[in-house]
Amino acid sequence: MELSTKQQEKQAAKAVRQLSTIKHMGLGKWMSQIGWRHVVGIVVVIYALFPIVYIISGSVNPGGTLTSGNRLFPGFTFDNYIALFTDPYRPFADWFKNTLYVSTVASLGSVFLSSLAAYAFSRMRFIGRRVGLLSLILFQMFPQILALVAIFGLLVEIGKVFPAIGNGTHIGLILVYLGGALGGNTYLMYGFFNTIPKELDEAAKIDGATHTQIFFGMILRLTAPILAVIFLLSFIGLSSDFILASILLEKPEDKTLAVGLYGYIADKMNQEWTIFAAGAVLASLPIVGLFLYLQKYIVSGLTGGAVKG
Repeated sequence: MELSTKQQEKQAAKAVRQLSTIKHMGLGKWMSQIGWRHVVGIVVVIYALFPIVYIISGSVNPGGTLTSGNRLFPGFTFDNYIALFTDPYRPFADWFKNTLYVSTVASLGSVFLSSLAAYAFSRMRFIGRRVGLLSLILFQMFPQILALVAIFGLLVEIGKVFPAIGNGTHIGLILVYLGGALGGNTYLMYGFFNTIPKELDEAAKIDGATHTQIFFGMILRLTAPILAVIFLLSFIGLSSDFILASILLEKPEDKTLAVGLYGYIADKMNQEWTIFAAGAVLASLPIVGLFLYLQKYIVSGLTGGAVKG
């Protein structure tokens, strides 16, 4: 309660200072120097929030289309959300669990493997180091869609020998995600790792620490911001992936949210946009929660490796 009271006092004092500034400078001069920033900020916020409000409005619309009215929230019902979990032919709950499982495991694996590679490139000197770094940049120039046919054929052949990681399995999809994300994530972490003084490593080695102890006991703790950012970006990208998941997953109960929800609008003669909107709202909840939880790391993680690379 004390904290909220202090915050209110600070906000009131700030408002008083702004009013005194406007009175001292004059409204016209204040608008030309400071006020326009507030106008631009308000416009940007409205522009960003409108699609979100619109999709929420559609998710509670009792009609079956998003174009049934020209105003937001023409009606209010939870039938669209109930329909997601009661449709026997579209297991939304399974899609949700599959998405969380695949996205979480692939993101954690990408962060772990990328951090290992970035530590090696940043702290060790070996033959092919420079070529390896340049190759990471080169591989990112080619879109992943170019490898779809090769990936599909490779998983089909692997599935003949190891069915658990072949085509149509979640583990196979996770392995594909890991391969596609390692290059860019490793290079991002490499720049951040370079900002950590190497004197810390040398001091730890003098005390008898090995590379493994230095990496797990010191480096990972110091690089928590970039690890959080890489995990967040990977989770967002993988949870919304459609192309790879639609090609590699075959059974209806194995689909992810992006692929499963597409079935509600795939039929041109029977598009259920309001149910699709409800599913999109629920699919965004884990991402929003994760973003809010990791927001304290985002700014420092994104800018930490931008100066020294």
